Amino acid sequence: MAEFTHFNEQARAKMVDITDKKESARRAVAHSSVRMSKNVYENITKHQNKKGDVLAVAQVAGIMGAKQTPAIIPMCHPIPLGGVNLSFEWKIIDDEHYELLIAAEVKTLGHTGVEMEALTAASIAALTVYDMCKAVDKAMIIGPTYLQEKSGGKNGDYIRED
Repeated sequence: MAEFTHFNEQARAKMVDITDKKESARRAVAHSSVRMSKNVYENITKHQNKKGDVLAVAQVAGIMGAKQTPAIIPMCHPIPLGGVNLSFEWKIIDDEHYELLIAAEVKTLGHTGVEMEALTAASIAALTVYDMCKAVDKAMIIGPTYLQEKSGGKNGDYIRED
């Protein structure tokens, strides 16, 4: 079982020991999206949602999600986050469909990376958009959600090739 880092000698789950890893600057960017009808798009962009400013709430929810990642992903280490930022961009699919593109960037100076925090932030932001707009249209589609890039640490840098 030595080659599996998340199993102990008894083949049971364990949290990986990172105490001997060098501290370094680490960064990850993850993306998600929400595909929606023109009606939902206009509801958001014209600030007509009865639950409030959808993108402002999704921004805060994404930040909170990054901070809570170790509470919901069992083997994630609680690490101090140096920064979390989410950005939103609109994409027109056709006359009746739009897509909200979500990017979450997370940074730390630590012993382990922040990929899971970035993925959680992007996911939670997308779920928040859905939650706030589901009364208007339940047919929204979330995703895909994926890691776009990461830097720092023993494994080096990664940039997704599309």
